[in-house]
Amino acid sequence: MTTTTIAIDMDVPAGVSVGEYERIDGGHAFHVSWELPDNLCCETCQRESRLQLVEKNKFLSIRDLDLWGKPSFFVYQEVYHRCPSCGHRQSLLPPFKRRDVKYTFRFEEQVLVSLIGSTAEDVAVRLGIAAETVERIVKNRIEDAKAKQIDPQRKIERLGLDEISLRKGHKGYATILTDLTNGERPEILALSKGRDEAAGRACLERLSAQQRSAW
Repeated sequence: MTTTTIAIDMDVPAGVSVGEYERIDGGHAFHVSWELPDNLCCETCQRESRLQLVEKNKFLSIRDLDLWGKPSFFVYQEVYHRCPSCGHRQSLLPPFKRRDVKYTFRFEEQVLVSLIGSTAEDVAVRLGIAAETVERIVKNRIEDAKAKQIDPQRKIERLGLDEISLRKGHKGYATILTDLTNGERPEILALSKGRDEAAGRACLERLSAQQRSAW
């Protein structure tokens, strides 16, 4: 049997390195790693100390962007820091996901963009996830948006302002503001609960006057 080598060009989050590639049923798995901190603050006693690494014989699989029409996953070994002061053990969170979820930040972005013109149920079926997962992503991003600051110097050539519906027959709506400067890779700028004028205004007010002129 003849074998060949295939190179895969892919974007990875900053600070993340890709090691092995593994073809899995219906998708792709990339074994990844990231630079660990030298010091860490204990979430229990709040004391900072040198990293005391504890490796666990467990690998986690985190949903990332689709590749060639199939889901891809970041796979990594779960690691902990054991506080030398109080003995508390805490998981080290990778830079590409939030705590207590099994998908990356950029997968969240994909879900939000997919919601434009669709419902949570439609997107869930298309991506092979639960509708509740879609709703949770929207809820988390709305909370994030309250503290997110948009660089006033950011150059924006084109904006999109859309309403997204979470469930058919339900009054669960949100308004989403998107940077469409790169049409092939839209980026979410702001998200607000509701679909009325106030929700749209709340999104646009996060921009500078010059940026709003792209609307």
